[in-house]
Amino acid sequence: MAWRLGVDSGGTFCDVCLYDTDTKQFAIWKVSSTPDDPSRGILSGITEGLGTVSAGPRDVRFLGHGTTVGTNAVIQHKGALTGFITTDGFRDLLEIGRQKRPSLYDTQVDKPLTLVARHLRFEVPERIRHDGTIETALDEQVVREAARALGNAGVKAVAIGFLYAFVRPEHERRALEIVREELPDLFVCASHEVAPEFREYERFSTAVVNAYLGPVMEAYIARLGARLEQLGLPVAPRITQSNGGVISFDLARALPVRTVLSGPSTGVVAAQAIGQAIAMPNIITFDMGGTSTDVALLKDGACRLTGEAEVHGYPVKAPMLDIHTVGAGGGSLAHRDNGGLLKVGPQSCGAHPGPVCYDRGNLTPSTTDANVVLQTLNPEFLLGGRMPIRRDLALARIQALADELGMDVMETAQGIISVVTANMARAVRVISVQKGHDPRDYALMALGGAGPLHAVRLAQELDMKKVIVPLTPGVMCALGLLLTDLRADFSTTQIMLADADAAGRLGVLFAGLLDQAERWFTEEDVAPEDRSLRLSADMRYAGQNYELSIEMPGATAAVTAGIITTMVENFMTLHEAQYGFASRTDPVQFVTLRAEAVGRVEKASFVAHETAGPDASAAITGSREVWFRETKGFMPCPIYERDRLRSGNRITGPAIIEQMDATTVLPPGTVAEVEPHLNLIIDTGL
Repeated sequence: MAWRLGVDSGGTFCDVCLYDTDTKQFAIWKVSSTPDDPSRGILSGITEGLGTVSAGPRDVRFLGHGTTVGTNAVIQHKGALTGFITTDGFRDLLEIGRQKRPSLYDTQVDKPLTLVARHLRFEVPERIRHDGTIETALDEQVVREAARALGNAGVKAVAIGFLYAFVRPEHERRALEIVREELPDLFVCASHEVAPEFREYERFSTAVVNAYLGPVMEAYIARLGARLEQLGLPVAPRITQSNGGVISFDLARALPVRTVLSGPSTGVVAAQAIGQAIAMPNIITFDMGGTSTDVALLKDGACRLTGEAEVHGYPVKAPMLDIHTVGAGGGSLAHRDNGGLLKVGPQSCGAHPGPVCYDRGNLTPSTTDANVVLQTLNPEFLLGGRMPIRRDLALARIQALADELGMDVMETAQGIISVVTANMARAVRVISVQKGHDPRDYALMALGGAGPLHAVRLAQELDMKKVIVPLTPGVMCALGLLLTDLRADFSTTQIMLADADAAGRLGVLFAGLLDQAERWFTEEDVAPEDRSLRLSADMRYAGQNYELSIEMPGATAAVTAGIITTMVENFMTLHEAQYGFASRTDPVQFVTLRAEAVGRVEKASFVAHETAGPDASAAITGSREVWFRETKGFMPCPIYERDRLRSGNRITGPAIIEQMDATTVLPPGTVAEVEPHLNLIIDTGL
């Protein structure tokens, strides 16, 4: 047997998906995460998962790894103490930003915490102009003094960001050398290495996030690499990037910002594959784990790739799937705020101590505790019986919260679910309504261990008619690792008019990107027949502040006037489709040029099953009382075992469908049908 492994380590659980390339057999496993040292949980998951299929480490032919270490460090502000060295006069740029309020009419809204405190931000004399000429030479002595001051302040990482370093990076390079001489044991990075693109605020923010995560990811990868080596795996492990592809541990160590959406990105990759298999290409993914919820929109079977996104309020310039993350998960803690209202998240109890019902010392109720009290979640055990649950403890703590709020205990538990649902609905509207997409035109796909628990309620909140629950929803990110390719992205900013005279300069710049891609192919040992390249350019009308990505016909540096004309026409067509108008006379500019390199790998495949008919009674394993908001009380619910469901089976709510990695709730008035690939298609009753 030759097994391919996908391992996704979250804040609460570590998921393992195994695929035998010979028999096309799938297997899954799930263990608790170990936040103090995530590599321990990963090793346990791999060892136990291989044991369930009677395989050993030597049978592994591929290991892909996704992690939420970076995501959770940003959300919970648990990165390294970071310093910042910048051009004289730009010390406060990280705080000033674009001077945009996150919520225009909310006078009480809090801005995201600045990742570098002001006393750890140092200015140095240097100035490069927009055309690359040096106006002020770098004062190396001031850089050295700033590095020593940061060392004395106890920082663990330093980011360097100079104005126009993307045009001429030599000042940043020299500053990088000096800081590494003074602070050889610290993680140090420069903006031109991390995001060689224009817009200084976003570039500086990306460099800072990279430094903020650097020591965290360095320690994580070092421990994990050592454990995997001891295990005796015969292959080099890969780690997921935010763009849905995988890279080596060494590259992830140098550019941890590229992994900030490592965990959720492969869930989107898996959703794309399932959507294609079941002929439902328009999907909104809803990936709810223990610490956070990630949502993404797939139109015509593809998720939009963006060169810039906000991660919990921080701009990041890195190629990534258009995924929006909020601090709402199964471990999100519920409390009474200063105004006397119920609030849930973004703080999370994580895997340790975990929810109150885990009986590990936590006294603050979480979303999971609310589900246990309502009995939508099994009140006795999780993970197929491997994890005991204490409903009595959860009930007592929610009762205490209810007393604070002056509410009934069951209404409080339902209130926690309603607040979390509203938080998640706002996240979905960010990637749908705010970008011109009507959620009602899409199906909601539930991913993550907690996704199927809340999916129908969320869909009803958004007036969505269909919910898709995959066969293994709780390990979808791990499954996605078996469906993705090696991938790297390269970019450079050069603003120029899109006319025939630009062909020569454009060709030189694209040739440089292609050279970087070829070096990457060689480093990753990608066979020539498995390589593919895609070139594109961010384009805009002169004077605009936003760009559209336009693919260049053919992946070649031999740019002609005809190619430029075609790209301009394509830009105008897309501009009209997106904004409702396009000018045929205003000049168009090239802004940032990009190269996408993909190394194809063997992937898992899905198998369709014969229809067994609508009767699902053979899958019923019992029943229990469940509290529903429709009845404002408990009512008996049949419990179905997911593994026993067959293609064509039909289930009418209220009902609970349990499996090792997730629980699906069917409220009254809903209907679920098992399609040929054994995914659940739920009609929400709207």
